[in-house]
Amino acid sequence: VQLQAFGGGLVQAGGSLRLSCVASGNIFSINSMGWYRQAPGKQRELVTIILTGGSTKYADSVKGRFTISRDNAKNTVYLQMNNLKPEDTAVYYCYADIEAARWSPVYDYWGQGTMVTVSS
Repeated sequence: VQLQAFGGGLVQAGGSLRLSCVASGNIFSINSMGWYRQAPGKQRELVTIILTGGSTKYADSVKGRFTISRDNAKNTVYLQMNNLKPEDTAVYYCYADIEAARWSPVYDYWGQGTMVTVSS
């Protein structure tokens, strides 16, 4: 199983970016999917998660600005980021809880990270 993230880049404050993350390989089912981020010199923190049924959870710092969604048919999770702020600058990592085969254990898989830089 492999997760690959796309969509990072450089944007001015107030701008928008959309991140995508695709899971591929032997996948029977995907439970939760989400995004974490790690700013320079800081610990990795949860940004948002989305469950199979569509329930979502957001960090207080991004509520009202970021929106997570998923396409189960494409094994893809998206992160729409609006009104970006310099403090959103970080490497963004996607993750997914994946069951590779029926009755197999569920493991966390991580993408390679994509850099988001917001200039003031």
